[in-house]
Amino acid sequence: MPRRVVINKAGGVSAIAVQSMDMPEPGKDEVRIRVVFAGINFADLLMRMGFYNPRPPYPFTPGYEVSGYVDALGPGVTSFTIGQRVVAAMRNGGQASHVTCETSRIITIPDTISLESAAATPVVYLTAHHMLHYLGHMNTDHSVLIHGGAGGVGIAALQLCKWAGVEKVWATSSAPKHEIIKQYGARAIDRHNENFVDIIRKETNGRGVDHVLDPIGGEHLKRSLSVVAEGGRLYTYGLSAAAPTSKRSLLKALFAMRKTPKFDPLRLMTRNRSVFGVHMGTWSDEGVMQTQLDRILKGIEDGNLNPTVDSIFPAEKVQDAHQYIHDAENIGKVLLQFSQDDGGAVQ
Repeated sequence: MPRRVVINKAGGVSAIAVQSMDMPEPGKDEVRIRVVFAGINFADLLMRMGFYNPRPPYPFTPGYEVSGYVDALGPGVTSFTIGQRVVAAMRNGGQASHVTCETSRIITIPDTISLESAAATPVVYLTAHHMLHYLGHMNTDHSVLIHGGAGGVGIAALQLCKWAGVEKVWATSSAPKHEIIKQYGARAIDRHNENFVDIIRKETNGRGVDHVLDPIGGEHLKRSLSVVAEGGRLYTYGLSAAAPTSKRSLLKALFAMRKTPKFDPLRLMTRNRSVFGVHMGTWSDEGVMQTQLDRILKGIEDGNLNPTVDSIFPAEKVQDAHQYIHDAENIGKVLLQFSQDDGGAVQ
């Protein structure tokens, strides 16, 4: 029975459920994928709580990334065949047993990469790679501060820094997660009990760092910008400050949004700093995405990158999966499983 995750309204974890659906049919230049794994991202939680845009109107199915098997071809499709293992970077709607997707957003998975690893790749690695390489032109002499270093994008960024030979890397997380940061050679900062501004200024002799990755937003962005070096870049790609707990609080969300700085272009110009907003779900140049995803998959295949899957929940346990992420239990990616990895057998 085809089924999908549905967010029915803005609210807590009870606002999300699994429902049956009609089997989707692929259109021109689309394929249908029988989904085995679909990734969950913090953006999904924020959309469920009503604190993230753009999002479809309620009710809708979230999900930006899936892995599975091609099981139907739309008119004009010649580049894929039934039964191929693929990974797709969805615009949304990926958390379903069957999805349709444009061929331009789908890549065949090499035999050496598991479906689990593939599903954990598109959002976190594309986001990190887009910031550090496409926008940031990172090189070995650069320095990087990664907030949320034990999260999905954080771990991807740590691995990309190590692959690029960047040695001056700091990352924030709660103390119990410091080991994951240290294993990539980065300096771990306790986000609850240490002041990252003081540490960065002291350990860079006041210079600051070339790249700051900030998924927290709100007032936190001001502090992040204060440690950006001359010619450096601040990337904002989330607003976790709007949802510090699983309890939906409009007051906390509004407070976080009100505290988000309004960057003065003249001040950025005179200080020679840049601020980039990054949302791969709305990035329209699919050629740029494909080029980056090809490089990422090659990095995984060669052993330079290693997607970290924290846990896999049955699709029917999606509420538990959301709560698990809210409680900050995960190190790396959380996946939903919709079907068995049976080698592409027709179902």
